[in-house]
Amino acid sequence: MKENKSKYKLVVSHVIDRISTEEYKNGDRIPSINDFRTEYGLSRDTVFAGLRELMSRGIIASNHGVGYFVKSTKVQTGHHIFLLFNEFNEFKEDLFNSFMESAGSGVTVDLYFHNYNRKVFETLINDANNKYTDYIIMSGKFQGIEPLLKTLSGRVFLLDHFHTELKGKYSSVAQNFETDTYEALESVSELIRKYKRIYMVQKEEKEPLERYDGLKTFCSQYGLDHDYLSETGKRKIEKGDLFIVVKDRDLVDLLKQASIQQLTAGTDFGIISYNDTPLKELLAGGITTLSTDFKLMGKTMSDLIRTKSISIVENPWTLNIRRSL
Repeated sequence: MKENKSKYKLVVSHVIDRISTEEYKNGDRIPSINDFRTEYGLSRDTVFAGLRELMSRGIIASNHGVGYFVKSTKVQTGHHIFLLFNEFNEFKEDLFNSFMESAGSGVTVDLYFHNYNRKVFETLINDANNKYTDYIIMSGKFQGIEPLLKTLSGRVFLLDHFHTELKGKYSSVAQNFETDTYEALESVSELIRKYKRIYMVQKEEKEPLERYDGLKTFCSQYGLDHDYLSETGKRKIEKGDLFIVVKDRDLVDLLKQASIQQLTAGTDFGIISYNDTPLKELLAGGITTLSTDFKLMGKTMSDLIRTKSISIVENPWTLNIRRSL
């Protein structure tokens, strides 16, 4: 995680961004020191440090009595990106590494986490305003974020969890949690027919409820009972139960309870776990997993950064069928 660049870079970015968009042309005057101080809340010395860098790069020059003006429009531009994740885990690490590998040279990234705290989320975004060329935001379930996003000075991209009310306003690469869940279950409907009821197990405050919407649609189509659980705990497993679990802790609790009751996953009851890991290939003879491709998500986002038009991309899902189903 890189440190924030010095505040004088606001002045540098201001001029370079406007040259890139052809708002500033050769010979055009740029704001005065006092103008920059007022716009960005900087000290006189900080503004001058930014102007000094621009002059050293041959981008601007000064004329006594006139002020500063554009000397050259030949600037090397790049992306300085504010990247905000909801939390850190191995899947987000895969996403981040893939994004960085695909982004190439000329891209710098500052990575932050809001950990599902709305106040932290808003504070980080407000503090980042006017400091970056691009803002990639993983908002999770936070609602009503458009007024906040509209204040940002650069391009805004949404990641992983997309809000329909923002469609067409920002580029995004995200999971379609409802459709992914329904389509995955539909693809193995013959295997699921042997079960009597399906439980969606996830913490409501963090996880998308759209997953349960997809499950309800599938159960309605096939006449299966369904319910929503926040956790499995020491809940007794009934034969014919199929559990769709998000957290690995719930997966472990299920397997412990199955051992106590001497039940076998895939025979007496079923398990589908979100997000694949190498361990799940071996655990209990193999746990069936439903995953989005986080590495592809990172690569796709790097492609969107280089695309000027607004693009909405649904990241594909993969169902790995193993013994637990």
